[in-house]
Amino acid sequence: MSARIDVNTFLGAYPWRKVPGTSPEALANALDRVAIDTAWVTHLPGLFWRDPTEGNAWLYETAKKERRFKPVPTVHPGLAQWEQVLADAANAGAPAVRCDPLYLGLDPAGGEMRDDMLGVDDLDVVSGLDVACGHRAFALLLQIEQRNVERGDGLRPDYAGVIDRFVFGTGQPLRLPETSVAKLDLLELSRAAREAIESTNVQGLMA
Repeated sequence: MSARIDVNTFLGAYPWRKVPGTSPEALANALDRVAIDTAWVTHLPGLFWRDPTEGNAWLYETAKKERRFKPVPTVHPGLAQWEQVLADAANAGAPAVRCDPLYLGLDPAGGEMRDDMLGVDDLDVVSGLDVACGHRAFALLLQIEQRNVERGDGLRPDYAGVIDRFVFGTGQPLRLPETSVAKLDLLELSRAAREAIESTNVQGLMA
């Protein structure tokens, strides 16, 4: 069985209500439960701060203590130091950076996102509407395919043809990781297609 990589996990408290399992130890235990080998982690509270990058230093230090954690720091292209944030991420070996324009009050197609972020070459930039929230794209595929499974149609060829566009992300601890794994089980994918979603697609992006 190939490695399972979760590209959408968080650490730290959610500001609007109590959410269990937000500590590094709890996340590590959740990875054990569903056999996830690597988790890309973002500092959750920072997404709601005026300057979300203030949580990145804590994220780097925390990720050093757990070999399965890969830090995905937050960048705000509307702030003056955004290029330094990218440099710090590269120095820390981050596999990606995260930018959630809706949380930051930015237009996803606006000048700050397009002129700044889309010109970056040294890291795979993770957009809150696109790959970072690979969980959102992944969930869309699952919702479409779930109806096909219920009808007994299996995976339709038109969706099977874009399997290489999807990666695995649970959204934990905001969501139960078991749910994402169960949805994959329901799809009855071929071994190659499942491995593509769970690991090889994202490994190809990082090659």
